[in-house]
Amino acid sequence: MISGGTEQTNAQGFTRRYDLDWLRVLAVLLLVPFHSALVFSLEPGDIVYVKDQVESPVLIQFAYFLDIWHMPLLFFISGAGTWFALQARKGRQYLEERFIRLLVPMLFAITVVVPLMIYVQFWDTTRFESFWQFYTQFFFINVDDLSGYSGTFTPGHLWFVLFLFVFSLVALPLFLYLKRPNGKRFINRLASFSERPGRLFSLALPPALTALLPDLGGKGPFLYVVYFIYGYVLMADARFQQTVDRQKWAALTIAVIAAFAVPLLLDVDGSIVLIHILYYLGRWCWIVAFVGLGHAYLNSNSPHLRYASEASYPFYILHFLINTVVAYYVVRWNTPIVIKYLAINIITIPTILVIYEVLVKRTNIARFLFGMKQKPTHSKTSICTVDC
Repeated sequence: MISGGTEQTNAQGFTRRYDLDWLRVLAVLLLVPFHSALVFSLEPGDIVYVKDQVESPVLIQFAYFLDIWHMPLLFFISGAGTWFALQARKGRQYLEERFIRLLVPMLFAITVVVPLMIYVQFWDTTRFESFWQFYTQFFFINVDDLSGYSGTFTPGHLWFVLFLFVFSLVALPLFLYLKRPNGKRFINRLASFSERPGRLFSLALPPALTALLPDLGGKGPFLYVVYFIYGYVLMADARFQQTVDRQKWAALTIAVIAAFAVPLLLDVDGSIVLIHILYYLGRWCWIVAFVGLGHAYLNSNSPHLRYASEASYPFYILHFLINTVVAYYVVRWNTPIVIKYLAINIITIPTILVIYEVLVKRTNIARFLFGMKQKPTHSKTSICTVDC
């Protein structure tokens, strides 16, 4: 029994981690306030397709804070879900599911949802005579600019699903090896090593090193695959979670200190190495803290969780498009930034849920295109893995 919640064991004998479901749902929901905040950043590298004419330093700092841990946490949770998936499936079954649950929705969204989102930025211009003229140009790939600002191809926010699909393929041999006796011995040694006080935090070093490798359109595949693998590994031995549970408050303290220290060190000459180490130590400590606190306080099921878990993937696919359209109209209001920001969030989230209820969840064709399981013939919820 976990403090603050309950656990449930499924037919395969594995404990359902409701806390990971909750963390995934909350992380996906946070994408709306994150992208809404970037509407009020004039920095071109903060990619959103509608921007206000005035910046908000507070909202920019809020978005930058979320950026420290948000995507690493999502990749970690996806890796954790892979561990659960591979306990009940063979490698081939897992790959077939990944093609259906990741590749199909990604291709659908890139050909339908993302072009609509990118086109919003051209509504006030005469660059394209029609959406169809824009649509034919959209699929031209400019490898030097994958932002979408020029109207050429971008995966948009579907880069996460693309990375997750590639990671699932690339990391599968490693995961299957870790299920074998030699792999289990490696996991056992790593779990024993991590039990000693403070050693869990040394796992921040591989992300810090891989962050130095080349990225792809500003996104670090070598970095994020490490968090994905960490999610799998830390589910493979109960001692990892026990260590996380013991050190969650220490991790939170380090994460907060790092979050404040990094900006202060930016003006200090010769501190680039220290900044880099502190930043990635902080990123890892945020994950440890959230997984530990979630396990302590969020490990319980509810009808709200069941609904949100099923809706989270369609919510992810739709959120940036709806957020962009809503922002297009709201930034024209002659009101303070705080009112605009709240309005974008308050309008966006219910609109997504209405679209989900009316157009997505009720037909198996739409469910297939949005990566959902087919409509069940009964009301009983299956015990499934934590997906993207």
